[in-house]
Amino acid sequence: MLTVNYVGDRTLDVRTAEPTPPPPGQVQIRVAYTGLCGTDLHILHGSMDARVRMPLVFGHEMSGTIAAVGEGVTGWSIGDAVTVMPLDWDGTCPACRAGNEHICQNLNFIGIDSPGSLQGSWNVPAETLLALPAGLALDHAALVEPVAVAVHDVRRSELAAGQKAVIIGGGPIGTLIATVARHTGADVTVIEIDEGRRAQAESLGFTTVDPAAIDQVAWVEEWTDGVGADVVFEVSGAAAAVRGMTALAKVRGTIVVVAIHPTPREVDLQRVFWRELRLLGARVYQRVDFERAIELLADGAIPTDQVITRIVPLSDTADAFTELEAGRAMKILIDVQAGSNA
Repeated sequence: MLTVNYVGDRTLDVRTAEPTPPPPGQVQIRVAYTGLCGTDLHILHGSMDARVRMPLVFGHEMSGTIAAVGEGVTGWSIGDAVTVMPLDWDGTCPACRAGNEHICQNLNFIGIDSPGSLQGSWNVPAETLLALPAGLALDHAALVEPVAVAVHDVRRSELAAGQKAVIIGGGPIGTLIATVARHTGADVTVIEIDEGRRAQAESLGFTTVDPAAIDQVAWVEEWTDGVGADVVFEVSGAAAAVRGMTALAKVRGTIVVVAIHPTPREVDLQRVFWRELRLLGARVYQRVDFERAIELLADGAIPTDQVITRIVPLSDTADAFTELEAGRAMKILIDVQAGSNA
């Protein structure tokens, strides 16, 4: 099989490897599709070099079928269609003992801290598996993980039907958050500086604002009759967005920081104080978020065909990253089996 490895210095290396049988407690997945995301770009850019062990087979947004079952694994059979919630926690740290295993203080994020899904055969702990319904296509199922991110973000915000939500950043996660928020019954506006991404959001029925052309604070004030947004999701990762996000929220409104910010940002704490704002972080997801994501995808609530820009073979992974870096795509899926057998 072929594997895609990050080897440092913004370099990917496609290598040949022999699959190994799954050890006790694990299953082997024949990976069908892997989605590329912003975290993968952070790895490629070297922002996580202090954390990852190179060479790293990465990737964590995926779908596939079970190819082999390790000793002691029950409830799973060869051929089952599955996805993976790529979190492996220790169960003993203070966060785990408090019921927050998903943000374990010693978390093994599979695909970052240990090998991921950009390989033809992938061994993972059986407890990370979730079954996929028969009617859900495997390419669409590769979106379960990013949809679960969006579900977790919206659930953490406590956004309710009839409320107004502002999404800062119209990339893949921003679009999915907007979709989940609208499905919740909220009125949604997407703030996005890129013309192509605004057009994409508008094609999905969302109102958009170009912050380079319009005073976004004045626009939100008018949209909310002077109240401000109930919830603001910061998904862009831009310093200017962080500086401006507090001006968009209502008194006792909620701001959810979703984007990964590689460096500390300036935050208007005076505004946080003055309006008694609630500032939340939303890092990953819990199993309930994955289960809800699968339901939304199976029900057709997620515009999968619009979110997935294209599907390319494993050998074209480097080119796919180049396209993502240039902002020319929403979500690119890697067809892992296309050309993966050496």
